[in-house]
Amino acid sequence: MSRALPSILLTDLYQLVMAQTYFELDMHETAVFELFTRRLPPQRRFLIAAGLEQALEYLERLRFTTEDIAYLSGLGTFTPRFLDHLLTVRFTGAVHAMPEGTPCFADEPILRITAPILESQLIESRILNICHFQTLIASKAARVLLAAQGRRLVDFGMRRAHEADAALFAARAAYLAGFDATATVEAGRTFGIPLAGTLAHSFIEAHDLEIDAFRNFVRSSASATTLLLDTYDTERATRRLLRLLEELRGTPQRVQGVRIDSGDLGAEASRVRSLLDAAGHGEIQIIASGGLDEHAIEQLVAAGAPIDAFGVGTALDAATDAPALDMAYKLEWYAGKARRKRSSGKATWPGAKQVHRVRDAQGVLLRDRIVLAEEQDPGEALLQPVLRQGRRLTPAASLPAMREYARREILTLPMQLRQLAPGGEPHPVSVSSALQALAVSLDRNDA
Repeated sequence: MSRALPSILLTDLYQLVMAQTYFELDMHETAVFELFTRRLPPQRRFLIAAGLEQALEYLERLRFTTEDIAYLSGLGTFTPRFLDHLLTVRFTGAVHAMPEGTPCFADEPILRITAPILESQLIESRILNICHFQTLIASKAARVLLAAQGRRLVDFGMRRAHEADAALFAARAAYLAGFDATATVEAGRTFGIPLAGTLAHSFIEAHDLEIDAFRNFVRSSASATTLLLDTYDTERATRRLLRLLEELRGTPQRVQGVRIDSGDLGAEASRVRSLLDAAGHGEIQIIASGGLDEHAIEQLVAAGAPIDAFGVGTALDAATDAPALDMAYKLEWYAGKARRKRSSGKATWPGAKQVHRVRDAQGVLLRDRIVLAEEQDPGEALLQPVLRQGRRLTPAASLPAMREYARREILTLPMQLRQLAPGGEPHPVSVSSALQALAVSLDRNDA
């Protein structure tokens, strides 16, 4: 379904002030901007590119409304001639991008924008806003996926996300990276993500007897249910569940799973599994939740905890161990000349660029190389044309197709990159001699 998009005024003021200056100076030549992450957080060995679909949607629908112009007029900052021009602004440029779900590394452009400088400057803040967040969450979700080793994963993080859009796009990014479902209903409606959920402790507490809460919840549900066992005492709750299961024999009501949300999850899961199996209910799955992240899940899996699925909330939707990336959107080419920022610690590689990826015979990543866009270099070119003259070149891929692509790509990561602990050898990313020479030449001319 289509969504109402934020106003184009969801941007930084200086983008509009610069756009006015470009307009007044008649600076309309083509610019190339690239979106990349300067360096990976210490807690990340790779990132997963995400958010392209929403970025393209933004570019295709970019326009100022009369209400936008009325507000800007009232600020006293912009000239009437410029404001009249803004009503005609559309994105007319081209985009090259890594497909969503592609593993990427420091300094590698994941998005290249080629457009008149007013347009390409104007979109900076929102493009960063979209791609930064979904790349951040998809990268966290991929780590959880690796830790879970095939166990089912559900996004439980909406309530701790940073407001509505963050919750919605966190669910999308997590599903893209390999999660199986979300508890966020609107994400199911908007993106077609499978929904999953159980019940809250409050429902149990609202009943005088725990078994009555179980009974009423199961009987009022039109589909198979999952019950929460740890409101009071997990073992006693499991025994009460077994009594209920006897009552339900021969009825259409069915319990498909139980959730444990507190305590020693591994020990509790083992006790519950033993009781269920002894009673002949090996089909009932155990879901664990409650402050989980990839490290806790990795430990539970390594210990052999009989847990079939994990619900991950705050650690996912807030990316608590690395809540921001050093992502930047920088000018690399303008008016026929390569451009280069030389600030200490923030220097950029000039010119329109491409990333070439080399794999071994089994498809495992060996190395990447950042080159000038026109260079011929061995390997697979990761930045692909996706939009030209402001319009998509092909229809958007489905989210399930992107998810399958991401799954395959994550499996191509060498084992050292799949380790969750920080440190270790980084993925080798080199810079071509031609690109290095261009940077040296620009620096020399500016000396």
